[in-house]
Amino acid sequence: MAWLQNRGVHMSRDVNGLESQAALRQRALARLSVADGSQDGPRDAFGALGVLHKLASSPSSAGEALAVLHELQVHQVELELQEEELRRSRSEMEATLYRQLQLYDYAPVGCLTVDRTSELREVNLTAAGMLGCERGQLLGRSLISFLGPESASVLRAMLARLSEGEPTTLGTLQLAVGQGALRSVHASVTRDPGGQHFLVAFIDVTEPEE
Repeated sequence: MAWLQNRGVHMSRDVNGLESQAALRQRALARLSVADGSQDGPRDAFGALGVLHKLASSPSSAGEALAVLHELQVHQVELELQEEELRRSRSEMEATLYRQLQLYDYAPVGCLTVDRTSELREVNLTAAGMLGCERGQLLGRSLISFLGPESASVLRAMLARLSEGEPTTLGTLQLAVGQGALRSVHASVTRDPGGQHFLVAFIDVTEPEE
């Protein structure tokens, strides 16, 4: 997270750099307008090149034309360097995001996101394995449908306490994983800081078969 914060600061500096470069362009266009004697000045790149050509054609203004051309060249190089930096930043951020997704999916804990009715909104691969279904078949289904009546009541009570202001609730649930088999999990539920949903973590505590 500290890396992402530092990256945010760096990106902020890039935005400030864009503003200064825009100011540089306006200053160059203003100089061209004054040298050309036009009140409106060039309105696009072709106009600017036309003014530069006129300035360069006159011995009295050739030096100023070269100075303005140099500014424009420096400006172009700055933009190219900034584009390279933005591409590197995007590549780094995409790699970081991919890594975070891997950590979420393959964490040794089942991670789920549910709404107030216990509808599954997000499920990692570990949780999908605990529930005995493919992830694509789980989204939109109710987590309560995977619980026995007693465990369903426990989960409802946990969600209710969170809605009343408790930061985290803990409980033990029995997951029905098919053909009457049960899987015992310790459940920790907390509010999703990014919305109105709840984050659920399952730790499998099923006794191994002898």
